[in-house]
Amino acid sequence: MIKTALVTGGAGFIGSHLCEHLLDCGQRVAVVDDLSTGSLSNIQHLLSNRNFKFIQGTVCDEDLMRRQAEKCDCIYHLAAAVGVNLIIEKPVHTIETNIHGTEVVLSVANQLGKKVLITSTSEVYGKNEQVPFNEDDDTVLGSTRFSRWSYACSKAIDEFLALAYHRQYNLVVVIVRLFNTIGPRQTGRYGMVVPRFLDWALKNEPILIYGNGKQSRSFTYVSDAVGAMAALMKLEKANGEVFNVGSEEEISIEELADRIIEKTHSSSKKQFISYSKAYGQEFDDMQRRLPCLEKINKAIGYEPKVSLEQMLEKIITDKRDQNG
Repeated sequence: MIKTALVTGGAGFIGSHLCEHLLDCGQRVAVVDDLSTGSLSNIQHLLSNRNFKFIQGTVCDEDLMRRQAEKCDCIYHLAAAVGVNLIIEKPVHTIETNIHGTEVVLSVANQLGKKVLITSTSEVYGKNEQVPFNEDDDTVLGSTRFSRWSYACSKAIDEFLALAYHRQYNLVVVIVRLFNTIGPRQTGRYGMVVPRFLDWALKNEPILIYGNGKQSRSFTYVSDAVGAMAALMKLEKANGEVFNVGSEEEISIEELADRIIEKTHSSSKKQFISYSKAYGQEFDDMQRRLPCLEKINKAIGYEPKVSLEQMLEKIITDKRDQNG
């Protein structure tokens, strides 16, 4: 029985919702976060909870991680450099943070015999056109001159390393590949599309669509994602396995902009701009990103509970409440 969980990156968007979920399930939660992309405001409401502890520090600090992991039953590793803008602007930071942070977490977990859940990403499928993506499908990455693939590659290395620890040392580990998780508290600062579109729509400003807008995505509501993660952590059969966590509801980016304009009653107009103009360099994108959910459905009965329509309504309500 899990009594205490250590969450790296717990002050981030997804991490803060995971902390709430675990506390609601009666667990104690400790968070290690350096606040580089997370924010104290995401967990402010949890700081008074006697079962919650926040430690400001980097996941790359092995001594810190060992001290915290000794007190916990399991580790959820969410700390990472994320977001297209951050990856483009700080590629060295992205690679070093993602790979070295995971190295430290796995090493400490292995020394102490702690179960680990590693959060990965749908980006690892790269430009594979075999949709929907199955967990065993090939990774097809673009040229190394496109820095956006450094994120996918760093997370793929995280997966390889986690599975190597499992095979070589019998470390209990599970990997989840998250597909475009959205919800309250997500910021558009690092390039996430839904909060950016919503911010523009609520201000009646032009909605900037990169490329032709025909590229499609599927979005996952954060409560569905964290519920799946917690369930997989408790499942013995998940040990050494990789699971997609997402939704099978697909939408083009242009249609997403239309939906947001309609739902916010905005006077915003769509404006298409090239990737090179948006990012200041050439950019290689994937046209579709859709998960196969058969494996996780068989494992824990996972089915997304929140539709895209409901997701947008919840996020818009939250944004408006924040703005008064």
